[in-house]
Amino acid sequence: MKFVIIGGDAAGMSAASRAKRSMPDMEVIVLEKTGDVSYSACGMPYNIADAGREMDDLVVRQADVFRQKQGIDLLTGHGVESIDPGNRAVSGTIRHSQEPFRFFYDRLLIATGGRPRVPDLPGFDLPGVLALKSLEDGKAIKAHIRDHGVQKAVIIGMGYVGLEMAEALRERGIAVAMIKPGADLLPWMPRELAQVVAAELAANGVDLHAGQTITGIEQAGKQLRIISADHSLSADMVLVAIGISPNSELAADAGIPTGPGNAITVNRQMQTSDETIYAAGDCADAIHVVTGKKVWIPLALRANRAGWAVADHVCGKAVRVDGVAGTAVFKAFNLEVARTGLTAAEAQQSGFDPAVVTIKSRSRAHAHPGSKTIWVHLIGDRQTGRLLGAQMVGPEGAAHRINAVAVALHADMSVATFAQTDLAYAPPFGPVWDPLLTAANQLLKKM
Repeated sequence: MKFVIIGGDAAGMSAASRAKRSMPDMEVIVLEKTGDVSYSACGMPYNIADAGREMDDLVVRQADVFRQKQGIDLLTGHGVESIDPGNRAVSGTIRHSQEPFRFFYDRLLIATGGRPRVPDLPGFDLPGVLALKSLEDGKAIKAHIRDHGVQKAVIIGMGYVGLEMAEALRERGIAVAMIKPGADLLPWMPRELAQVVAAELAANGVDLHAGQTITGIEQAGKQLRIISADHSLSADMVLVAIGISPNSELAADAGIPTGPGNAITVNRQMQTSDETIYAAGDCADAIHVVTGKKVWIPLALRANRAGWAVADHVCGKAVRVDGVAGTAVFKAFNLEVARTGLTAAEAQQSGFDPAVVTIKSRSRAHAHPGSKTIWVHLIGDRQTGRLLGAQMVGPEGAAHRINAVAVALHADMSVATFAQTDLAYAPPFGPVWDPLLTAANQLLKKM
């Protein structure tokens, strides 16, 4: 069997490695358009924060290891441009020579990932306007900071990557301003919790400019000027961090349906509408465990897990991939910010009757040294009693506590059942009544 994989991201290389382990005689070909595979993309902001570290420190496994030790035919610099499902073939161009190539497959995995969204506005193609998604992007940002002596940066967007990069740039002594069209920082989060994050950003010298419609970027001497309706911001570097889009065009051009966010539609075996073609990673959709509906939530764990599932199915094993809860966590200076499941607005849109509660508690027992404030927001459904989601913020204790709620969502727990769970207690790690249990008991009163 010939198993061809388009893309050497987490999903692609997970699938390639697992398929080779399961069936060593299988011919596995990976076509990656860049020169980089198997690296920790989520670690890039923290690497950028450290001027002394090389970006290649994030490489988990060199390309030659896949080739020599695992027998994977990994072809970097090979950009696939079309898929021909009728002839089971993919075609493209070799990057360094511009020579065409064509490969036939028995099974195909599309693991093309995503790309940064960049507004179609004047000036967004100027030198010094950068985005962060690939290892090449990370190297470009680090080089620009070094070569241009960046003293001031503007980040367009206030999502996960934007906030992580705000911290990274401040760590480098760079002044940071953030700007976005939307009126709210972290609009998915209750305002009480979002205000905690906003205060932390301000305390660390990050200027926030929400509710600003950006009309373009222009060169202003050696600097860049971001133009908005009310005022302008100048900087030595502009980072565009307004989210990503799935690289699903190859699939769509081949007649393969897409779904939410234009991500490639797959079943629980990760197959597309063509049973010989799979999709996994940031380019593919998923099923939400709470709603049972299709969603596009690009996350690292899902990409790796989906790659394994594809390999298993290609090797003839029974596979059924469960859905996602959208569990995510990020660091904003001294805060842990976490979420899982539905927000109240998402619950309402999905047909639930949401009840919500926000509580303020402590990360450790009240008399234990070092105890910090932690905020917990829980959402439940009045009609069924189900737990629907949570958001948490605090200097400690949020990042790992959110996993308890994620497990509860996968188990379809009610709020009442969750309130009775036997969570661990010791004064250095939490109060007798863990903040999650306190929140669940308070939520029960509203349901």
